[in-house]
Amino acid sequence: MRVQVAIIGAGPAGLLLGRLLQNRGIETVIVERRSRAYVLGRIRAGVLEQGTVDLLDEAGVGQRMHAEGLVHRGVEFSFDGDRHRFDFEDLIGRRVMVYGQTEVTHDLMAARDASGALTIYEADHVSVDDFDSANPRVRYVKDGVAHEIACDFIAGCDGYHGVSRASVSPDSLRTFERVYPFGWLGVLSETPPVADELIYAHHERGFALCSMRSPTRSRYYVQCASDEDVARWTDDRFWDELRSRLDPETAEQLVTGPSLEKSIAPLRSFVAEPMRFGRLFLAGDAAHIVPPTGAKGLNLAASDVRYLAEGLIEFYGEGSEAGVNAYSSRALARVWKAERFSWWMTSILHTLPNTDSFGRRIQRSEFDYLVGSRAAAQSLAENYTGLPV
Repeated sequence: MRVQVAIIGAGPAGLLLGRLLQNRGIETVIVERRSRAYVLGRIRAGVLEQGTVDLLDEAGVGQRMHAEGLVHRGVEFSFDGDRHRFDFEDLIGRRVMVYGQTEVTHDLMAARDASGALTIYEADHVSVDDFDSANPRVRYVKDGVAHEIACDFIAGCDGYHGVSRASVSPDSLRTFERVYPFGWLGVLSETPPVADELIYAHHERGFALCSMRSPTRSRYYVQCASDEDVARWTDDRFWDELRSRLDPETAEQLVTGPSLEKSIAPLRSFVAEPMRFGRLFLAGDAAHIVPPTGAKGLNLAASDVRYLAEGLIEFYGEGSEAGVNAYSSRALARVWKAERFSWWMTSILHTLPNTDSFGRRIQRSEFDYLVGSRAAAQSLAENYTGLPV
């Protein structure tokens, strides 16, 4: 088989890239090692920046998002029970959309299926080869039969544990990582959200987040030890702990119920540089991870894909390599700004190990500065809703 662009990974990054290229007449194939059901079954949060919403509209897959997504015009912070709402529209004239990553994947997958474009699921022994030449290849095994895809470019959109980054020589790659000594214990419940917008809460017992998936389904998180055993957390224990970290009014309004899903997510920051190796490009979690505090993971994947699609469209449309040559530097400039914001959000909202009274006063002063300074609040709003692409 020969195509112009081979994409590894059928998550939102790979599917969105395939859609943008297909809309411009560029032939792609997507190779995914998991099954279709597995990909659709991955439950992920989704706070979409305005730029991500615009890109999904540009790709022609935004109809259901606008019908079912929840527009948020602000966000609330709470520090030891003191709450403050930051009005994004008043501060910078922007907003965000709450729409799950799982739903984004569903919309992109449905659009690709309807177009007839090829996606190969349950591909075993996937490898990316000869990407330092003009003739890169993707090899895989399907139902016991070996296959090879010849292509012009390979897009590695296969996540942190995927084959794409692992295929790069360690001598050509520089990585940066910070592993946080805590995680998020999350519960999904068929209960109405406690508030119309997200509440990020700092408490001496630890961080908490009140979020939602729909007007009738809520997602809540509490900070926990990174090695915590989720089996030790009954529903009652979780709800009691969440209430203890919220302000009294919110705690009183909280509607509880049986958990539909309960899990612990570790927190880490990770960046791999560069994001291009010959004819192989890394995008999304294959190149970077952010802690979920800043809601940047899916949005960074979308901006990576925008940059890469622009470069490839320019290559095929104009014969210019300027866009593909600039891809890594453009993407990384935005990645590091999102890493900074996510680190900052994590550092001010969580109870950090070995933090003394001085450290907690510094965290409190950060909160007070945000509340008292319009310029600081605008900076928060600008970063949260998405820096310019």
